[in-house]
Parts: sequence; structure tokens; C-alpha cells
Amino acid sequence: QVQLVESGGGLVQPGGSLRLSCAASGIRFSIYTMGWYRQAPGKQRELVAVITRGDITNYADLVKGRFTISRDNAKNTVYLQMNSLKPEDTAVYYCNAQNILSQNYWGQGTQVTVFS
Repeated sequence: QVQLVESGGGLVQPGGSLRLSCAASGIRFSIYTMGWYRQAPGKQRELVAVITRGDITNYADLVKGRFTISRDNAKNTVYLQMNSLKPEDTAVYYCNAQNILSQNYWGQGTQVTVFS
């Protein structure tokens, strides 16, 4: 059974930082492209950042320079370090795992709220 379990969300003031974690089980983690997506109320889910099996990263323009995605294959975990948070970063953040066979898995999401 595949499980992606996110943690690390919470409440933070503008300019603050949070680190999200996503622990994966039931997959061969090292061969998957891992990603973070987010969905704000009334909006579609959007890509935040991805990291490939070869550690190539890609970021949405809105988070470039503020967010950093990384992975630890020994711990089957992907991270999202979020700095300089803004109110518009408020959303539910979802972890995603995808392989070359287009097998695609999602976590349950973790809420990030940036408030003044």
C-alpha cells in the first residue's frame, strides 16, 4: 500500500519560514519524481516544486528564490523549505510521487496559513 504522509504545516507570519516533510512508503522512492503542489480555496491545484530521481529541480515562478525542494532517499522523504512566506502562499500543500510509468500518488495534504 502506497502512503505519502505530509507534515510540518501550520500558522506563520509573513516573512516567516516553514519546512514541510513528506514520508513515503510502499514505493521504490529513489526512482520517483517527487513534487509539492498546493491548492488555495477556490483555486486549482498548482505545481510548487519538483525534484527528479536525478536531483534536478524545478520551481514555480512565484516561489523561486524562496522555496527549496530536497530529498533524502535513505529516509524516503522529500522536503520543502519555505522562506519569506507571503499571505498568498496560504494553501493546502500536497506531496506527489510519479514514476516513468505515470503511476501517480498523492498525500492527504497539510495546511499552511500565512497571516498578519
